[in-house]
Amino acid sequence: MVRPIKTIQLGKNGLTESFILEVKRLFETQRMIKVQMLRSACRDKGMAKEIAEKLVAGLGSKYGYKLIGYTLTLSRFRKTLR
Repeated sequence: MVRPIKTIQLGKNGLTESFILEVKRLFETQRMIKVQMLRSACRDKGMAKEIAEKLVAGLGSKYGYKLIGYTLTLSRFRKTLR
């Protein structure tokens, strides 16, 4: 059975330590998570890319991302990337 991808929203508080911890907690049961960045969190796509890079850096080396518009798809790899 295929599990649906969990989707969370990043709002006006922006990228906080508690948001990063929530994403880490979700990855205990998920392999892929989508983060929808609301307009109150970032103004343009350049800022969305910065947020994506900071979030992945906060998660660790075994996570990757793909940014399409204002939707960030995070995935966890089985092995740590170098």
